[in-house]
Amino acid sequence: MSKRTLAQLDVDGKTVLVRVDFNVPIEQGVEAIANYDQRLRATLPTIEYLLERRAKIVLCSHLGRPGGQVDESLRLAPVGTRLDVLLGHEVYSLSDCVGPDVADTVSRMSSGEIALLENLRFHRGEEANDDAFARELASIADCFVMDAFAVAHRAHASTVGVPRLLPSAMGLLTQREIESLGLALGEPRRPLAALMGGAKVSDKILVLENLLPRLDHLFIGGGMATTFLAATGKSVGASAVEEDRLDFAREVLSRAERDGVSVHLPDDVVVADEFAAQPRSIETASVDDVPGGWYIMDVGEVTASRYAAQLAACQTILWNGPMGVFEMERFSAGTRTVADSIASLTGATTVVGGGSTAEAVESLGLMDRMTHVSTGGGASLEFLEGRDLPGITALPDA
Repeated sequence: MSKRTLAQLDVDGKTVLVRVDFNVPIEQGVEAIANYDQRLRATLPTIEYLLERRAKIVLCSHLGRPGGQVDESLRLAPVGTRLDVLLGHEVYSLSDCVGPDVADTVSRMSSGEIALLENLRFHRGEEANDDAFARELASIADCFVMDAFAVAHRAHASTVGVPRLLPSAMGLLTQREIESLGLALGEPRRPLAALMGGAKVSDKILVLENLLPRLDHLFIGGGMATTFLAATGKSVGASAVEEDRLDFAREVLSRAERDGVSVHLPDDVVVADEFAAQPRSIETASVDDVPGGWYIMDVGEVTASRYAAQLAACQTILWNGPMGVFEMERFSAGTRTVADSIASLTGATTVVGGGSTAEAVESLGLMDRMTHVSTGGGASLEFLEGRDLPGITALPDA
């Protein structure tokens, strides 16, 4: 995928509209933004690049799902305040993203100044990819930079409409996302391993189908492991099983054996007598002896240690999905063990998918010890499925 890069776009002294993804979990309170600011920090290299070239920088993003109406709890000003701290540079938060006042403010900006437009999704035209809304956004800038990989799979006005109206390019974050995630689809250093977890097999079907022929190792954890274990005839207690995916799981195991891909499933699991953060009882059981009526909540210590040791022999690791119900502290050990192991590897390329996996790595303080942590949950999955992302396709070729 050869798209125009930021280095190939003339931005010197220009007014540059930058689509960023500042969709942080603001519902946890403004004071919590500092704990979940990966997406802000990931965009800093692009902003700093533009500052060095004395551009006027106009940032635009969505926040939450206001449904095309103004929602006071979803204003971007608090995010702008955090960005101000991270950059050490003043960021002006505007009260709208289009309109005469916005156009006038941007026209009066000086080189090297930064403005953050108000939540794009306060206008219905954003998600509807309305041409008039896209034209109004584009009218305030000389060129456009797409640095919101996390929404590149959405055909919205700011991701698809604007780049068709202005000279455009990928930002440094988007470029790195594509290059890093593309390692698994190109020519990775081997052995190549995929560590797949999360709640459902159905969420990863297309990823597994696209990646399996390329892999040397496939490690399964999380809720996915429950369905795979059931597919091999194991009893999984009261754990949820995707009955309509059992045949697919068996097919994956069969194809892997035929193609020489080593599939790793749990040997032991942490189980609880109720699916809750504080259940009455917690035990570790062999996958051959899961108690009836109990729930599998995490991979066991033996499995986590084995996965860690086997992953240490791999040169490229793609990780998408926690090993257990990580958001419940008592069932986070499996994910923690695997994350610590991957983070400690030297010489290996470690790529972490977005969404809950990125949140887990961030909460563990391991962000800087991974080769790349994706900012895109759905976008990274669709990329690994081999699908075109509208927000990337809309950009001009290099």
